[in-house]
Amino acid sequence: MDHRPPHPSHRQVGEPRLPLLAVPFALIAAVTVVDVLAPPDVHLGPFLVAAPALTASFAGPRMTGFVGAVAVAAQVTVAVVRTTATDLNHTFQIIALVLISIFVTLFAHLREVHEKQLTQLRSVAEAAQEVVLRPLRDRMGPLRLASVYLAAEAEAQIGGDLYAATRTPHGTRLIVGDVRGKGLEAVGDAALVLGAFRAAAHQEADLPTLVAYLEAAVAADPDGADGAGVRAGDPGVCGTTAAVCVSADREMTVRLISCGHPPPLLLRGGRVIPLEVDHPAPPLGLTRYVDTGFAPQSFSFEPGDMILLYTDGVIEARDAEGTFYPLPERAADWPGDGPDALLRHLCADLLAHSPGGSLGDDAAMVAIERVTGA
Repeated sequence: MDHRPPHPSHRQVGEPRLPLLAVPFALIAAVTVVDVLAPPDVHLGPFLVAAPALTASFAGPRMTGFVGAVAVAAQVTVAVVRTTATDLNHTFQIIALVLISIFVTLFAHLREVHEKQLTQLRSVAEAAQEVVLRPLRDRMGPLRLASVYLAAEAEAQIGGDLYAATRTPHGTRLIVGDVRGKGLEAVGDAALVLGAFRAAAHQEADLPTLVAYLEAAVAADPDGADGAGVRAGDPGVCGTTAAVCVSADREMTVRLISCGHPPPLLLRGGRVIPLEVDHPAPPLGLTRYVDTGFAPQSFSFEPGDMILLYTDGVIEARDAEGTFYPLPERAADWPGDGPDALLRHLCADLLAHSPGGSLGDDAAMVAIERVTGA
C-alpha cells in the first residue's frame, strides 16, 4: 500500500487571518483612547505605526492599507481632540504614519507575490512527483509492501527521494534512493533513475548489471556539466544514493547493493539489524571517480522478517534540541502487524520528533515483509 499523507490545506495567499485582525484594531483603539486622555506633554501617536506593521506580517496589501488608513484617521482624531490637525507635532506624526503605512503595504504586496510563486512551485513539483513516484502494489509474490513519502514544508522545496518495485521472473526488485538537490530539478533526476530502473529491471538478469545500467543512465545525463552528474556552477558534486535489492521467491535471502545509501534495517523477533554491506559503491553518477565494482551481498530474509528501506531525511530529522531521529530504536517498537502498521507507527513518531511536526527534508520509507517461503 502506498501512503501519501496529504499536505495541510494551505491558506489562500493574501487571505487575512480573522482572529489576528483583532490585534491591530484593538491596538489602534487603545492608543487613541489613552492618547486623548493623556496629559498634554504625553504623545502616544507613534505607537500607531505598529498596527499596519503587524498587519503586513499576516495579511495582504489591501487589508494592510486599510489598517494603515484607520491608524491615520485615528491620529487625525487625536490631533483634533487635543489641539488642531495643523499642530506641528501632530502634523509630523501624521506624515510619518502615512509614509510608514505606504511602506508596509508595499512589503505586504511583495510578500504576497512571493507566496504565490512558492505555491505555484509546490503545486507543479507535487504534480510531477506524483507522476514519478507510482504507488507500490501491496503484494508481490511472497512479499507484502508498504511505502510512505513525507514532504518537507521548508520553502516548498520538493526533494528527490525515490522508490520503486518491480516484479520479474527473477523475483521482486526494489530501489530506494535520494537525489541530491531540491525542486523540479531533483524530481527530474529522480524520474531519470526510476525510468532506467523500470526499463532495466526486466532485462538485466543479475543485480550488478542492473546497477551498472543505472550508473550509465545517470552518468549520461545531458543535464550534467561533464556527463558524470557534476553540474555546472554547482559547488559540489551531484550523486544519487541508492539501495537496490532483489528478493528471489524461492530463496530465503535478499541480495543488496548499496550505492552510498543508509543501510536498510532488518526487523526480526524484536531485534533491529542494520544490513551493512562490506563493499558499498559510491553514489550513482560518481563511480568514474572511484575504481570500484557493484558487489551484491546476501542477507537472510525469512518468513516473518521485515526489511525497512529509507532515505536520509528520516535519520537526519532533528528534534528541538538538535537530536537526530533514532530510527533503529523506534523501529524496535514496531507492533508487529505488518508493513502498513510499521510505517504508520514510524510516521507518527517521526513527525512527533520534529518541531511543529514539520520535517526539514523530504523522507521516504518502504517496508517489505516476507510472508511465505515461495
